[in-house]
Amino acid sequence: MQLQQSDPIFNRGVDVMRPAFNLEPQYRVIMLTREDWTKATGAPPAIKGLVWFTDGSNMREGTGAGVYGQSVGRRLSFSLGRDATAFQADIYAILACVYEIQSQNRSEKYVSVCSDSQVALKALKAVRTTSLLVHQCHLYPACSGAIFGPQTHWSTRQ
Repeated sequence: MQLQQSDPIFNRGVDVMRPAFNLEPQYRVIMLTREDWTKATGAPPAIKGLVWFTDGSNMREGTGAGVYGQSVGRRLSFSLGRDATAFQADIYAILACVYEIQSQNRSEKYVSVCSDSQVALKALKAVRTTSLLVHQCHLYPACSGAIFGPQTHWSTRQ
């Protein structure tokens, strides 16, 4: 995936739009608990198919986003400059992951995309958004049938 200067992330913190509504989401958000992750060996049963992890971070030196495809051994990282927020980095990482999954043209029925950002997952679950990045996730075709989940997990049924 190529970062584009037109992406909302580069508009110097202007990740705002008129409210948009996602009344019939094509995905579900599952918020797993810490217990769900620690009580079983391996991934919780809700995590299916190919497993991907996403993360965003914001430090003095700048903001970045990362994606790791555990099942396919794929790693991506993105520098998002100094003006992006941690929330934007987390959403951007999820969106970049969805782009990457779609570009691989794989035949798996399920793909789990895991995020540790409760605020990002709650934003993706919400009916109303004013974030351009969240709205991009709602509109992106590969998000159809996706399951966003927990303290680490958004899963895509392809």
